Amino acid sequence: MDAVTKAIMDQLSSSGVAEIGKAIGASKKKTSSALTTVLPLLVTGLAGNASKPAGAASLFDAVVKDHDGSILDDIIGFLGNPSKVDGAGILGHVLGQKQPKVEEGIAQKTGLNVSQIALLLQIAAPLVMAYLGKKQRKDKLGADDLASLLGDQLAADKEESGLLDLFGTVLDADKDGSAVDELMGMMGVMLTGGAKPKKKKG
Repeated sequence: MDAVTKAIMDQLSSSGVAEIGKAIGASKKKTSSALTTVLPLLVTGLAGNASKPAGAASLFDAVVKDHDGSILDDIIGFLGNPSKVDGAGILGHVLGQKQPKVEEGIAQKTGLNVSQIALLLQIAAPLVMAYLGKKQRKDKLGADDLASLLGDQLAADKEESGLLDLFGTVLDADKDGSAVDELMGMMGVMLTGGAKPKKKKG
């Protein structure tokens, strides 16, 4: 489990997970299991976006301007009104047009329905951004530092074969050469220790 996911799960604790379960209409056990899939996937998506300078700069600006990490200090308050933070907007930047495929893939893996996963993603995305905001302020991280932090988390998830299967089959299903597809190549390199494959022309 990567550090971002562990920190957020620790912060949520049993009561926070139970509240999220109530919000999405799922048991605490299923909600906890789904979160351990959703959170690393969001970290992976953010790492992909931040793997290029423009994406890293955009993420840094968003973290500095809109995510100070305060919702992690009042989890119950945030869960009482999660719409105060634009989770849907964050997901649009992180997953883009792949969001429906991601929701379907997670639903199949977790046993929750697509509507429940959609709500869970909208709750989880601001939590990940809040963690990054808190970390950025505490350690005075720059754009490149944030990108490196996210990239480092991928290695922690490399043994989670179920997650890697999900990333490969859902995020990279259409082979369209998007930023997330490029990230899949990066993850393959990290797993095999080989050189990054050259991008196909055409």
